[in-house]
This record gives sequence, structure tokens and C-alpha cells, in this order.
Amino acid sequence: MTDTARRLLQLLSLLQRRARWGGPELAERLGVTTRTVRRDVDRLRSLGYPVDAEPGVDGGYRLGTGADLPPLLLDDDEATAIAVALGVSTGGAVRGLEQPSLAALAKLDRVLPARLRREVGSLRASVVTLAPPADEVDADLLVTLAQACDGSERLALSYLDRQDRATDRRVEPYRLVSTGRRWYLLAHDLDRDDWRTFRVDRVRAARRTGHRFAPRPDPPDPLALVGDAITTAPYRHRAVVVIAAPPEVVRARVPPTVGRVERDGEGARLTVGSDDLAALAGHLVALDLPFEVLEPEALRAHLRATGRRLTAAHRR
Repeated sequence: MTDTARRLLQLLSLLQRRARWGGPELAERLGVTTRTVRRDVDRLRSLGYPVDAEPGVDGGYRLGTGADLPPLLLDDDEATAIAVALGVSTGGAVRGLEQPSLAALAKLDRVLPARLRREVGSLRASVVTLAPPADEVDADLLVTLAQACDGSERLALSYLDRQDRATDRRVEPYRLVSTGRRWYLLAHDLDRDDWRTFRVDRVRAARRTGHRFAPRPDPPDPLALVGDAITTAPYRHRAVVVIAAPPEVVRARVPPTVGRVERDGEGARLTVGSDDLAALAGHLVALDLPFEVLEPEALRAHLRATGRRLTAAHRR
């Protein structure tokens, strides 16, 4: 490889690493003059790379957006991370990405140095997933929802509710939230005039209407609203529990898909739901942390009765 070709690759790598570079900065990094930098930028442009230049004392260079995706220059850690992530996504929750992920992984594997290929292979062989199967969503659908959120564009949804009834919804999409197992869309339901969460795997069709909307003031916290929707709303019993432990300790034992943990003075407040009081009581006891149930009264009564039975059975 000639010195010029090696320098062009180094220049391209620098431009990909940061949004903007000053000419003197690039010259210092490359060990050349600013005039050589200008010539190298012209060479990259002739090869099809859209390098934008900003004139003036505070000017500089940045890699623009072109019609084609330029080759990415990755360091060892970045290449390893991408290879492992692609391997995981081949069995992920986005239907339609398995084959593209495999194709991208195959391309990356072909150019990985032998030492990195061995590291990636060791990581893949050592990792197994002990998790429930993810609910698949269509990749094109996910892209449509994301673009509508980003562009503040109203959507017409064909949606299956919790009773598997087909409904038509007109919504203003706000955010997409992933729990690792499922995707949720947070949107303002125009017909119900309220914020709603929609399971993306229940969306049968999403049509972009072309109508823009002004984002509503003071939208709800997407994580909190989706958290409530999956931890308490589907269940018959909703429990509020004060736990004498820091929130970070409680969060380490209660995942966000099970309950919502908030700070409460020096302790934590847990909001969790269940259809079975006995199962809910067992879950709280299994946390092995001091707690008091604030509501519902039925759960407090169940714990008192269970405590009396256990005490009576173990007096000796």
C-alpha cells in the first residue's frame, strides 16, 4: 500500500470518528501540511466520499451524507462488538432482520483478522440465552413507526386489543420503547383523547397519513407509562409496597418488566401487579428485604393470615 493510500484510509477513519475536524487538527494527526490535507480531501471526493468543507478561521471538514454508504473503518473493539451484536440479532425480536444480520455477519467475518475471529468465536460459544422467546415484529413495521415518531406524522393503525378484537386507531406517535422481549408504541389516541401504549406485535398494519401534528406539551414519561402498562394494568391486583432498601438494590432484584421502582425517602416504593395474591405475597417475601404493603388491603390481610399460620406452625 502506498503512503498516499494509507494516509487516505487514516483520514477517512478520522472523519468517521468525529462530526467535525479542523484542518490544522487533521494535519497534525496525519503528520502533513494543511495543503496536503486539502489535496487528500479532494482525492476522497473524487472517490465518491461526500466531504464537506467549512471556510473561515473556525472552518473545518466533516463527512457528509451521500447516496451510498461508505465503507466503515473499525478498530478492534468496535469490530468485535458489532460481530457479537449481529450474532445475537439473528435470533432477535425483529422479524425480517435475521437474514440481513446473517449477511452482514458473514461479510464481517470474512475480513476479520484471525485473532479477532477467534475472540468473537469464543464469545459466541460461551454465551447462551436463558430468556423467554421474544415476540416477533416486522422490521418494515418498526421502521414505519419510528419514522412517524421522528417526523410527527399521524398514523392509522389496525390493532388487536387484549381480547384479540380488531380495532382501528388514529394516533399521534410519540416514542418506541423496547423491553428486550417486546416493542411498545407510546402514542396519543385521537378517538379516546388520551395517551395509550400499543404492543407492536399486535399492530396488524400501520398507514402513514401524511398529516403532521404539533407535539403535545408535557407528554408522559414513556418508560413510566409503558412500565405501568406491562406491570400493573393487565392484572386484577395492583400493589404498592414500601421497601426499606435503596432503589438500586430493589431494581437489581425486580426487573422493569415486573414492577416499577421509585425512590421513597431513604427507601424505595415498588408498584407491581398480579392476578394471584398468594403469588404476589410470595414474590415480595422472596425479595428478602424489609417491606410494608400500603395497598391493597386484601394483600395486607393475606400476609397477616399467612404470618399467623407460619408462626403457629413453627412455635416449637
